[in-house]
Amino acid sequence: MAVWSAENATNAYLRTIKMGERSKEPDTAEFISALVAGTSARLMVVACAGAADCTTLALVAAAYQTGGQVVCILGGASELQVSRRALGESGADVKFVVGSAEILLTGEYSEADCVVVDCRITNCQRILESARSDALVLGYNAFCRGFEFDNDAHLLPIGAGLLVRRRRTEKGGRWVVTVDKCTGEEHVFRVRSKPKFCK
Repeated sequence: MAVWSAENATNAYLRTIKMGERSKEPDTAEFISALVAGTSARLMVVACAGAADCTTLALVAAAYQTGGQVVCILGGASELQVSRRALGESGADVKFVVGSAEILLTGEYSEADCVVVDCRITNCQRILESARSDALVLGYNAFCRGFEFDNDAHLLPIGAGLLVRRRRTEKGGRWVVTVDKCTGEEHVFRVRSKPKFCK
């Protein structure tokens, strides 16, 4: 993926706010949209436990900024019909695929640079692990599952829990999570390299 784009992140965040007025959980969607757009993701794949929801809309907003493509993996034809109705006009910007998320992510969509998974889906852990090693991996509704975390994964208290994992970043980049001791707020940001004045 390309370098972090604050402009893409901000614009995707604002677009998601406008698109998600009817969504139940805008905080998670807005964060996902900004994070994905900021990393300039081009191929975004979301695996849904049921029908597509505000998270898919968040990826559509990110794709507007990056010129990327959104692929939504669904479990069956009934979810497909409900998803198309739920997303309305924005559904035209999504490629819907019915099938096994784990198989599709290791096959046809193995080059996805952003994978978003509803943690209520069956085999959630294996689906998350099937993403390519340098992909941005996000799991929403993560509080409903127990996960074994590696050093590059963080569980954030956003919405119903958001798992953020970037297993390997280029040029020494890494994700940093800080907690404000006064407010308890968590802040997630990416450090690409050490400044020259650091030893």
